[in-house]
Amino acid sequence: MSRVGKYPVPVPAGVTVALQGRTVIAKGKLGELKLDLTEEVDVEVGPSGVAVNPRGGSIRQRTMWGTTRSLINGMVVGVSAGFSKSMDINGTGYRAAMEGNELVLNLGYSHAIRYPVPNGIKITCEKPTAIKVEGMDKRQVGQVAAEIRGYRGPEPYKGKGVKYVNEQILRKEGKKK
Repeated sequence: MSRVGKYPVPVPAGVTVALQGRTVIAKGKLGELKLDLTEEVDVEVGPSGVAVNPRGGSIRQRTMWGTTRSLINGMVVGVSAGFSKSMDINGTGYRAAMEGNELVLNLGYSHAIRYPVPNGIKITCEKPTAIKVEGMDKRQVGQVAAEIRGYRGPEPYKGKGVKYVNEQILRKEGKKK
């Protein structure tokens, strides 16, 4: 029995969830998201929320039961409130700025890195050393944040680089004389 899948997904006010064939569509104030269902689960939209049930008892079907419920919950939260990831930049001369629809990163390389912002994502730089990635698709927000962090991840000696706000960097002791 899935501990996650057995609970229905609550649908807040202002969000509508519809089932068209094997596709779940969630609409809210931030937009619309779609999810194509696998053959292992059935979905029912009712007054108490969205219920997900496995089609059988195999391991794959029980696995997809909880996964599908989590994906639908992410869609409902995304179209109603959205998701965000905050990042900090540490290092002398390291900074970020938005120029049009591009994020320009100066991270100690001989050139500036220009990252084109994908559709559905909003990036803001409150300070030159702070980046905030926002959007309604949880997977896409995390992917964009990971790509930005990948340009210069935090290093363990001085902690320079791009890191998430709540991330703890394991620091190493430097050379001793």
